[in-house]
Amino acid sequence: MTAYWLPRNLHPAAWWLWALGLATAASRTTNPMLLALILAVVVYVVINRRSDAPWALAFRLYLLLGAFIIVMRLVYRIIFGGGEGDTILFTLPEIPLPAWAAGIQLFGQVTVESLLGGAYDGLRLATMLICVGAANALANPKRLLKSVPSALYEAGSAVVVAISVFPQLAESVVRVGRARSLRGSTEKGIRAFRAIAIPVLEDALDRSLRLAAAMDSRGYGRAGTLTGRARAFTGALLVAGLVGICVGVYGVLDGTTPRYLAGPMLAAGVAVAAAGMISAGRRVQRSTYRPDLWRLAELIAAACGIAAAVALYRSSSVDPTNLNPSLRPLTWPQVDLIPAVGVLLAVLPAWLVPPPANDLEEAER
Repeated sequence: MTAYWLPRNLHPAAWWLWALGLATAASRTTNPMLLALILAVVVYVVINRRSDAPWALAFRLYLLLGAFIIVMRLVYRIIFGGGEGDTILFTLPEIPLPAWAAGIQLFGQVTVESLLGGAYDGLRLATMLICVGAANALANPKRLLKSVPSALYEAGSAVVVAISVFPQLAESVVRVGRARSLRGSTEKGIRAFRAIAIPVLEDALDRSLRLAAAMDSRGYGRAGTLTGRARAFTGALLVAGLVGICVGVYGVLDGTTPRYLAGPMLAAGVAVAAAGMISAGRRVQRSTYRPDLWRLAELIAAACGIAAAVALYRSSSVDPTNLNPSLRPLTWPQVDLIPAVGVLLAVLPAWLVPPPANDLEEAER
């Protein structure tokens, strides 16, 4: 039991499952009370379980971006269509539009119902984004790439590079800010922006060039030992599988489609796509060094996030009223016990998983 609490970094997939579970829960509701509860859970777990690694510093950028999304949704409601509802908050001069733009309103009356609708939508989107940011702050992107199966290695590389943009940006901003402090610079606000933006862009370019050189030296993107015929066969399998999945999904969603184009076509598409991915994975030869294992702590973290998603999904199918508060007429948001308990389960990893390994060498494995 003592070994369980030794500091270590969890498997990155466990944190991603936890975060995606909370993001799924947020997508099922516009209730600001529940969304605020999800945000509180995410922030608390990140503060208690993030390491000192550079990517963990990007979480505050996601918080700022979430606040920006909410503000933009409110501004959008004021400019376009702010007159839905009966409770007028204030009135702006309306700009008349030509007849071909009928149905679009610029400015005019702004109601409480319209602003609350924009705030709820913006808060939901911001919560989902911050959940993704929490996964970025808690999970090591390099270890995540190492855990991707060989068949999905190239797609996984693209995804990992994409989700690493904010952590890399935050690290560059910290490095440039530290260098400016050492030089005695005291500029703030707009004047400091130019002094920070250009070194950050230069640093990002240098890091990209070093990454490209490292990937080229390791043979990334080369065809390996497969022949041209084998590569063509693999590509045909992947394309055929993708077409089969698209046709199958369309057949499942459209009740008028012949039934043999629904479930059977979807199953055949998944099978062909799986065969294509296995064939594609043969050209990726990787050795395994200090593999990340799933232990009890990983299971607890993933299960807590999934439990939140399941609780909100079940609540939306049983009593969706409290998950989406009424705006017309205006009602005060209510929170049921089941979704609240489901969300609170997601805070358990803050106490039930081992603390992170703050040693930089361990964090950069």
